[in-house]
Order: sequence, then C-alpha cells, then structure tokens
Amino acid sequence: MTTQPEHEGAGNAADETMAALGGLEAELAEAQSKAQEHWNSYLRAVAETENVRKRAQRDVEAATRYAVERLAADLLDVRDSLELGVAAGPGADPARLLEGMEATLRLLNKAFDRSGVTVLDPAGQAFNPEFHEAMATQPSADQPPGTVLAVVQKGYVLNGRLLRPARVLVAREPDPAVVDPGAN
Repeated sequence: MTTQPEHEGAGNAADETMAALGGLEAELAEAQSKAQEHWNSYLRAVAETENVRKRAQRDVEAATRYAVERLAADLLDVRDSLELGVAAGPGADPARLLEGMEATLRLLNKAFDRSGVTVLDPAGQAFNPEFHEAMATQPSADQPPGTVLAVVQKGYVLNGRLLRPARVLVAREPDPAVVDPGAN
C-alpha cells in the first residue's frame, strides 16, 4: 500500500481552494456585470422619466398659453361683423342694422358652441343656487314657489363649469296680507 506524502494532500486542498476562489471570482465578476447593467438601466429610466416630465411640463405650458386660441380665432369674425355694423351705423336702415346684429349674435353663439360655452336661460325652471343668483323674489299665484319667473341676466357654463350664474327673479308664495281689490 502506498501512501501519499502529507504535502501532496495539502497541495490538493490548495488546488481545491484556488479552484473555489476562481469560481467565486467568476461569480463576483458576473454579479458586478449584472449590477452595472442594472445601474445603467436605472440611469436610463431616470433620464427617460425626467424627459417625460419636462415634455409634459412644456405641453401644459403650451396648452395654457394657447388655450383660448380657437375661441379667439372665432371671435375675430364677431369683431369684424361688429366693426362693419358700426361703420354702417350712422346712415344705415334700422332693419338692416338689426339684421346685422342678429348675424353677429349667430357668429358669437357659434364660437361659444365650438368652445364648449353654453348659455343658462332658466326661465320657468326651478331655482338652482349652484347656477342661479336670485336678485329678488316676487309673489306669484301662477308659478310654484322657487320657480324662476324672469331672467335678469343670462348665465354661462364652460364645459360644465360655471363662468357666471344666471341672475334671476324667483317666485314665492303670494302675500296673505294683501287683499285683492277686486274681491269687494
């Protein structure tokens, strides 16, 4: 039986240790490579996020700056029509001026429609404090209390958001103390 010298067994252990270290170094290099890839991906994602944020900010600024562009373009026709009416005013036939004013109002209504502006004209409807401003109440036997009797000034809504409330007169119960003079 032959036995190996003691120092040869130590050599094998050293070889195994060196092999294990080589494997660990390879794993470490692979892990470092993956970490670098992830870091690069992270940096690209951060840069892309920043670019998207800046782009969105520019878009919001442009939308704010040019939000009324379409309405302003539509109002140019209204202005032109009004200028023509004013220029023709001194010697114009009143019926022709009225016709021109009606045409100008149609242009304005068209511009409002395209821009999402709707008119609040609540005559005969129930009073709604979210969209109407009561200027006064009047006794009425013909309309139930809380009904809009008359519109003093129309209101306007932009895409569901109140621009100006309609100013209205609202019906209330007739005063019982008032005696009908025709009853006698």
